[in-house]
Amino acid sequence: MNLRPFTFTMTVALLASAAPILAQPDEIVAAAGVSSQGDFDQFTPRPSGKSTRLDFSFWDDALEYMVLRMGPSTRQGERRPDATLGTRQVYGHDSRVRLEGNRVAFSFLSEEATAPLSEYRRDLERIGSEVDIASLPRNEQLAFWMNLHNVAVTEMIALNYPTKSPSELKLGPDGTPVDTTRFITVAGVAMSPHDIRTKIVFPNWSDPQVIYGFFRGEVGGPSIQRTAFTGDNVSTLLDGSANEFVNSLRGVEAFGSNLLVSKIYEEAAPFYFPQMGEDLKAHLLRFAEEEVAGLIAEKEKVKANTYVATVADLAGGEREPIYNTVSSNGYVQGTRLTPSVARFLGERFEKYEKLRKEGLLRGRVIVLPPTGVEEEPKPETPEVE
Repeated sequence: MNLRPFTFTMTVALLASAAPILAQPDEIVAAAGVSSQGDFDQFTPRPSGKSTRLDFSFWDDALEYMVLRMGPSTRQGERRPDATLGTRQVYGHDSRVRLEGNRVAFSFLSEEATAPLSEYRRDLERIGSEVDIASLPRNEQLAFWMNLHNVAVTEMIALNYPTKSPSELKLGPDGTPVDTTRFITVAGVAMSPHDIRTKIVFPNWSDPQVIYGFFRGEVGGPSIQRTAFTGDNVSTLLDGSANEFVNSLRGVEAFGSNLLVSKIYEEAAPFYFPQMGEDLKAHLLRFAEEEVAGLIAEKEKVKANTYVATVADLAGGEREPIYNTVSSNGYVQGTRLTPSVARFLGERFEKYEKLRKEGLLRGRVIVLPPTGVEEEPKPETPEVE
């Protein structure tokens, strides 16, 4: 097993002086004030025609080192793992969908490695204040809001780790949930991750595909990508994320006469699926593969499914008291694995073997032009409306 993605040392030296946000409660208090809908109107897209591009290479590097891909769903729920030897306790992930959705290696991140996330979140806030985000090309705007949202959510989980469920994290003197605490400030407007979704993006982008760009830090939500969103790739990444989620048990399954869908669609319903019926089904069919498309056509009623709020990490948000050392060529490595993480990675390996044997692994082949031959111009990147 290659543990290099978990070291996250590449970005530490760049911003090592950053301080965790929770060490500065005044910042949270200052950002907790009420912002009216009128304050958010300044972020309504009004592209100027300029081709300004934003650079998210820091977040791109961080994602490469922090995120572990889990591959597409097998659509077969996992049985509950056996208890640890000598105890009835089951550590780590134990839900039936535990092998779905990419994971962030929170349990492997030291305070030194976490600090740059806070500084980068502030840097994005600064850029959003100095640059008129609403005047940028629409895809650039969308990439900015999704990256800011995901950086902020990842930062808060990392600073408060271990935590079993991000939904239960409380911030500030009032103990408000992370998702609704306005600890982000752009152009003088205090906002929460929930505000970014429901006051900026959902009202101004007509394609519900945008739902899948927001990482909520939990297994039950859309998967975090291993690549930062950019104006050029946002449409492609959202397509892939939507396909993975809709065709997973987290997104769609069935029980009796009911089509069970993720509760994230309830949040988006006022903007995209007011009926939470045929309108939602039509959206799901856009990304559904054969098995899921059959369920959508067969089931009449649509209901929200059980949502797995466990943190999307490797350890299930727990500090297990037992560790195994990792050896390579007879040398003990710096990384230690708990039995539950080792078990989880073993289950992931078995899943990939099954997907490989069944020909269900998807990959991308990049064909480079021959040396000396000029590459054809790239087609215009489709905008997410």
